[in-house]
Amino acid sequence: MAEPDETTTEALKRLDDRLGALKVSQTRERLQFDAGGSGAGYRLIAELIGGVLMGLGFGWLIDRFLHTTPFGLIGGLLIGAGASVFLVVRTASAMSKAAQSPPD
Repeated sequence: MAEPDETTTEALKRLDDRLGALKVSQTRERLQFDAGGSGAGYRLIAELIGGVLMGLGFGWLIDRFLHTTPFGLIGGLLIGAGASVFLVVRTASAMSKAAQSPPD
């Protein structure tokens, strides 16, 4: 069996280095995507829950000061739920468009 010459050995070494760099970059990109996805999910959940709780809070305040129990609470719940769903859909749509656009 023939001994590989120096140019072949250097070419194989450069190829091995490039493959190693590619594996590192792919792993790094995968980790960034996973972290961003969970953060986006937590953001959507926070918007959904926060909107409902804010609506309940404002409804309770209206009931407290205007003595309209339970209509302020029910109205606040419905308005807060509607607003939070609207915000979640708008945010998810923006995230989807950002994910589909090619990176710069």
